[in-house]
Amino acid sequence: MSARARRGEHAPAPMGARLARICALALAGLAGLGATALFLQFGAVDGLQGIDLLRAALILISTLWLAWGAASGLTGLFPRRIEPAPKTAIRARTVVLVPVYNEDPVITFARVAAMLGSVDRKAEGALIDFAILSDTRDDKIAARERIWFDRLVRDTGGEGRLFYRRRVNNAGKKAGNIEEFIRTSGAAWDLAVILDADSLMEGPTITEMIRRMEASPNLGLLQTLPKVVRAQSRFGRAMQFSASFYSPVFARGLAHMQGRTGPFWGHNAIVRIRAFAECCGLPQLSGKPPFGGHILSHDYVEAALLARGGWEVRLDEDMEGSFEEGPENIIDHAKRDRRWCQGNLQHARLLGTPRLRPWSRFVFVQGIMAYVAPLFWGGFLMASIADAMVQHQPDYFPEPYQLFPVFPSDQTTKAIGLAIGIFGLLVLPKLLIVLQAALTGRASRFGGAASALRSTLAELALSSLIAPLMLMYQSRSVIQVLLGRDGGWPPNNRGDGRLTLGEAAAASRFIVATGVLGLFATWHLAPALVPWMLPVGLPMVIAPVIISWTSQPLASGRLFRTPAEMRVPDVLSAHDSIVALWTEPPMSGPIAPSGDLYA
Repeated sequence: MSARARRGEHAPAPMGARLARICALALAGLAGLGATALFLQFGAVDGLQGIDLLRAALILISTLWLAWGAASGLTGLFPRRIEPAPKTAIRARTVVLVPVYNEDPVITFARVAAMLGSVDRKAEGALIDFAILSDTRDDKIAARERIWFDRLVRDTGGEGRLFYRRRVNNAGKKAGNIEEFIRTSGAAWDLAVILDADSLMEGPTITEMIRRMEASPNLGLLQTLPKVVRAQSRFGRAMQFSASFYSPVFARGLAHMQGRTGPFWGHNAIVRIRAFAECCGLPQLSGKPPFGGHILSHDYVEAALLARGGWEVRLDEDMEGSFEEGPENIIDHAKRDRRWCQGNLQHARLLGTPRLRPWSRFVFVQGIMAYVAPLFWGGFLMASIADAMVQHQPDYFPEPYQLFPVFPSDQTTKAIGLAIGIFGLLVLPKLLIVLQAALTGRASRFGGAASALRSTLAELALSSLIAPLMLMYQSRSVIQVLLGRDGGWPPNNRGDGRLTLGEAAAASRFIVATGVLGLFATWHLAPALVPWMLPVGLPMVIAPVIISWTSQPLASGRLFRTPAEMRVPDVLSAHDSIVALWTEPPMSGPIAPSGDLYA
């Protein structure tokens, strides 16, 4: 540990990070102010009213947020120098933590077996153990966990390296689970790799993380960029492509800006146990949920506390071999997003925490804005309808005794230009990523430049179609939290995510009703705005069809191809083989497991 970390001193942000922040803020500011100025010119034709100023403020905030996201992508187009760790002997002892909560133990423990086998083959002498930390509340599932843990130890020969414990009280959810382990057992190890139940990591990735931690004594946490794998549905495959194709670039932009005050996403990361133990004890907030109680989005807070303690928190997006699974339909995504929404809004109570780094506070604000921004867009649409209702007929003879009428100038081009500019903030970074991938040869890993472009255009079309639905789910989540409704911590739905039309309709009635009422009100009160409202209102009206259709398997193998599909990583293949072995019908006589699966 460095002297700076021991004293809790803050090193200044690197010059590159400060420059990236200034450029991103400048770009967002220029885009927001430009959009607002253009809108005010458009609205000033018949005289600026109070409602015009309200709409201008709403579009300023919304455009600033969109432009900030675009700036992250554009910043990520520039290369970032990351030094690989020297290939020296590994001295640190490491534990891989696998928190589980009402998961299928066969699938989850098979992941542990696959990672253990990959570690044993390629860990180059590193001492790496695995600890399964169960918060399972269902006693039947817990009984199966104990049975399959015994099978895991027996089949892998991992006695003394594999550990399992189930908490009696799951206070604090995942954060409390890990905190209790570190408090009671953490001193036995130097480093901890924190995973989710659906995480998978290659052995070489784990060892490279350990080496980078050993090479940087002041590094408290190192976050990898997990890639989504095994998606089958149209929605899931689009998200999987985005995570593999766009996310490395956006993550690089984030790393440029965050510098030593990087992110922690709660999984697929490695932490220095002593630093975590010293800095990351989380308080229980006063009052009841959703704003009180245990901190839900603990990862951002833990990263901020490490940075406050003088430790470096870093995102290295260059490391491959880090995987996770994602939701297969919009409903499961919305359920998970509801928990994140509550956790991020809860961060409003932490903005005044003493001695936090300024960038950590800014990250909290970003997380809050990610969920509040849809309300500003919704407010802008409603204000536009209200404005159209109260607009007065233009005065063609503003001067007394005027003989010839004065017609207002046509501002249609400015309105169209504003719409194109806002849409461009969403599209331009992705198109530039395609161009860069084609020029650098990276597109070959996605089936070639033509395939990458085809998938990008399909993803843009799909994301535009489902954007109004996401806006509605996020807006409802924010309103529920502000009204004091606690969303809890529902378990993730894994596996087949196909939804029938009836199931989709039951989960989207409020979206359909809002879309029908919105379009009817627009047609009745401001018919000129109907063409502008259709891209938002029509997907809401047919929300059940969209939700059900996107949850079905994608038949075409030409769209959304990713490197993990073109060449399946070894750890994923091992996991599939182990699951097949553990779930095949029993045969007479004992079966000796294939050693190739585990070592």
